Amino acid sequence: MREACKFSGKNRFAAQLEGCGKEGSLKNTFSNTDRRSGAVRPAESRKEIRLNKYLADHGVCSRREADKLIEQGRVAVNGQTAAPGCKVSERDGIAVNGRVLQGRPQKVVLAFYKPVGVTCTEQDRHAEKIINDYVKYPVRVTYAGRLDKDSEGLLLLTNDGELIEAVMRGAHRHEKEYIVKVDKEIDSSFFEKMAAGVYLPELRQTTRPCEVRQTGKYTFQIVLTQGLNRQIRRMCRVFGYEVKQLKRIRVMHIRLEKLAPGKYREVQGQELERLYREAGLNVPK
Repeated sequence: MREACKFSGKNRFAAQLEGCGKEGSLKNTFSNTDRRSGAVRPAESRKEIRLNKYLADHGVCSRREADKLIEQGRVAVNGQTAAPGCKVSERDGIAVNGRVLQGRPQKVVLAFYKPVGVTCTEQDRHAEKIINDYVKYPVRVTYAGRLDKDSEGLLLLTNDGELIEAVMRGAHRHEKEYIVKVDKEIDSSFFEKMAAGVYLPELRQTTRPCEVRQTGKYTFQIVLTQGLNRQIRRMCRVFGYEVKQLKRIRVMHIRLEKLAPGKYREVQGQELERLYREAGLNVPK
């Protein structure tokens, strides 16, 4: 029998959870908790997984982000503040920021055209426009790989934390394709230098070799297999160019195609199945 899952801190979420009747009730889940120690008792009839994976499976965020939420004391299990490494099951009552999670939702993936000026965040009082201003979907979704405010184009939105983790992990080398316009006519040597990899002094890192193709005097297309912060803008700046327009048109095999700015579509059928296979995940049923 494994060691019972321990929790950190006092029952700091108890008052919040009392007001969560609309989201769900924890009344029937406390039977699995030791009232003296506040630890969840193991039960052979329960399939238990790590809390960060549970949150990812329920579309809250990626496992990496879930670890941060847990460390910040924002996750409760059966009314107790959870500690990193805790294992839980569907029989436990899980709350994030005082909101009780319901049963596991059906997995969904959206292809969204993020317009220029929209900040990749779900809640930011300082942002003029956020994704939620455009995407009114019945299930909570979040982005798998961000675009900066001044860029536009394809964002994948999903409630599958495992998929977010798989798409964003740089080691997987998933392709992302962009159309770029710079502020002056491009020198012929620019493309060879960009394709070979560029040292970025601000990040103290050299970019991976990439595909670059000229499309006009001021424009080119580039395919990256990593996602460093403002990578294309930084790469161009090394050679004296400033990016004027940047649009992402592809993530893996998912394409922007004819989507209009601010609109989205569901990724379904063979396109969805291929996405999961290439991400190294089981296709959702």
